[in-house]
Amino acid sequence: MKTVEQSGINTVRVLAADAVQKAKSGHPGTPMGLAPIGHILWTESMNYNPHNPSWANRDRFILSAGHACMLQYIFMHLTGYDVTMDDLKNFRQLHSRTAGHPEYGLLPGIEVTTGPLGQGFANGVGFAIAQQYMAERYNKPGFDIFDYKIYAICSDGDIMEGITAEAASIAGHLQLGNLIYLYDDNHITIEGSTSLAIDEDVAKRFEAYGWHVQDLPDGNDLGALSAAIKNAQAETSRPSLIKVRTHIGYGSPNKVDTAAAHGAPLGEDEVKLVKKNFGFDPDKYFVVPEDVKKYYREAGEKGIQKEAQWNELYQSYKEKYKELANEYELISSGKLPDGWQEKLPVFKAGEKKMATRKASGKALNAIADYLPQLIGGAADLSPSTDTDLEKYASFAANNRSGRIFHFGIREHAMGAILNGMALSKYLIPYGATFLVFYDYMRPPVRLAAIMKIRSVFIYTHDSIGLGEDGTTHQPVEHLAGLRSVPGLVMIRPADANETVAAWRVALEHKDGPVALILTRQEIPVIDPKNCQLEKGAYILSESAGTPQIILIGTGSEVQLLLAAQEQLKEEGIAARVVSMPSWELFEEQDNAYKEKVFPKKLRQRLAVEAGSPLGWQKYVTDDGDVIGIDKFGESAPGEEVLKEYGFTTDNVVKRAKALLHDKR
Repeated sequence: MKTVEQSGINTVRVLAADAVQKAKSGHPGTPMGLAPIGHILWTESMNYNPHNPSWANRDRFILSAGHACMLQYIFMHLTGYDVTMDDLKNFRQLHSRTAGHPEYGLLPGIEVTTGPLGQGFANGVGFAIAQQYMAERYNKPGFDIFDYKIYAICSDGDIMEGITAEAASIAGHLQLGNLIYLYDDNHITIEGSTSLAIDEDVAKRFEAYGWHVQDLPDGNDLGALSAAIKNAQAETSRPSLIKVRTHIGYGSPNKVDTAAAHGAPLGEDEVKLVKKNFGFDPDKYFVVPEDVKKYYREAGEKGIQKEAQWNELYQSYKEKYKELANEYELISSGKLPDGWQEKLPVFKAGEKKMATRKASGKALNAIADYLPQLIGGAADLSPSTDTDLEKYASFAANNRSGRIFHFGIREHAMGAILNGMALSKYLIPYGATFLVFYDYMRPPVRLAAIMKIRSVFIYTHDSIGLGEDGTTHQPVEHLAGLRSVPGLVMIRPADANETVAAWRVALEHKDGPVALILTRQEIPVIDPKNCQLEKGAYILSESAGTPQIILIGTGSEVQLLLAAQEQLKEEGIAARVVSMPSWELFEEQDNAYKEKVFPKKLRQRLAVEAGSPLGWQKYVTDDGDVIGIDKFGESAPGEEVLKEYGFTTDNVVKRAKALLHDKR
């Protein structure tokens, strides 16, 4: 006799086949194989309330194997989330809420945008860190306000990606026992059997990382799945990996255990055979039996009571720990405390030169006491990036209150972990490395921009000015690359005071990630009263008379413009100096302000930036010029390299005069 549980699992499989077939694209086989795992998670393992997907103490679910998203959409629909049958039928269609991979913000209940394999795996580590930090700060005896867990489903592809190795290593090191990952070991990737590319013992590998590992030979054994997850829930000092042998396309007579079930519809005839196999009418589509619907809705309804109980606990907590509750409610709102800006340092013009990385460190430490949600670190580069919070300890297996993170030499995982921390909605995380190593973390930066979350990426050693480390460590194309990411605000401050202002903007910016680009070399401090960094570009120094040319710069090159302005003045040439730390912030200004900074009639413009000139033509016009870099660097003292590449006051003056000469 078929149970309602088995009927429900088979319904999920048939719905997945139907939805992908109707869309004429997608991945039917993985949801079909994973249906029993999804069943156990959504009916007994996870705490969630489909009527309030943002409940603070819900368990977080991440589908790192994002191509299997129909599995998640179906269980969300069945358990009562705001996912309709029409949403399932519109899978992968234009403006549909059920995209081809899970997208944060499209459907309530999707915790993170996944798809590029390994990203969700690493995001989960960030989620776990956030939970541990919040629990340590806010939980009190008898008041486990934050005791949720992070569940994820990952695939063979996730396991192969390098980011997974980075993230698994740090998760084991930090003993993140709130992580429960189910590995869909179906032996199939796009090209065929996984034996084509991998034959390692994954279980032993994860044991070596310090994970608690269980190996289930039968992914259809509901009792074994349930028991394994309970074992993982009881494990508090190690992250858990449950390796589950599944069968891709389970129920498909001709495509089970084949690559043909992975990334394409099964075909109309095969879908009918699947339905016959599971006792469904082959000529009916998107069918959910009434007993199945009732069963899953009742499973979802349990969350209402669970949240109600938590709300009662929280109210009692709030009465006893009012100050902590108020702090939590403030940070969970995304707001910052009143007066925090007043704690930011101000540097006097004419003081000794200061690298903007140093100014950034001073700003961070000045405000750390007032912003408990501000936490972060570096990829083994905190002494070089000045990102340590001096009064605070390191986050570690034996210290969950620490606010300094040692990501190790794992830039890729660092970026994805920051995103997971940001998605907790409680923290404003930052992570630092050298600008040239942005190449190692492009995917999470892109995903942060797609999701519009508050990750802060710090990139120091921002140009050939870093000197002796040479070609491999001197960024050239990286500024242009960062600017090409839609939704990312990049800020390259010109001095210590612009750096402080950049931090103010970064912390107040709620609609996406911010990248701060900072110098290794020391540069002059500019008068702070002129700083208008929040506008993206502003007139830093106006000419004595009507300007004949506009000098535009970012970062350390702005000092060259100010010196060139004085030299040109002595030669009777009036030059306006515009500091342009952020193209993105400038583009947010109205047309009147843009015209004020860059009058359309004044087309003689010279931009100076120690990076690729790509993109600058928009601001310098066809009548302007750019002093940039279109080749790789050299190993030599920074000042010598800058001189070799034309980043001198004399060359700025020379090129400016050439522009004016061409005009005449």
